[in-house]
Amino acid sequence: MTVRWTNQSGIGEARVESEDITSRGVYFFLPIAIEKGSSVELVIVMPHEITLAEPIRVRCQGRVRRTEIEDMDRVGVVAEIERYEFLRERENPRPKASNSRR
Repeated sequence: MTVRWTNQSGIGEARVESEDITSRGVYFFLPIAIEKGSSVELVIVMPHEITLAEPIRVRCQGRVRRTEIEDMDRVGVVAEIERYEFLRERENPRPKASNSRR
């Protein structure tokens, strides 16, 4: 999954794997520490084994509730999911801008 966060230090992004996920939250590891209360956006790919169909991407908005320093470059993060939306693959590319004049 892709994790994007905003905190007092700025904006960051990392590709990570979740260790645990529920309908209310997710646990994952980041290479750096982020503050409790930081806003996070997660883009999760739900695999065929879960969806029983094609993989589905889900964008979740949440907030960091707890962090645990495991190693210098490994920080466990518990994020509460506040809302989510399913993302659809584009069936057609964006329509081209029209060159017509009125």
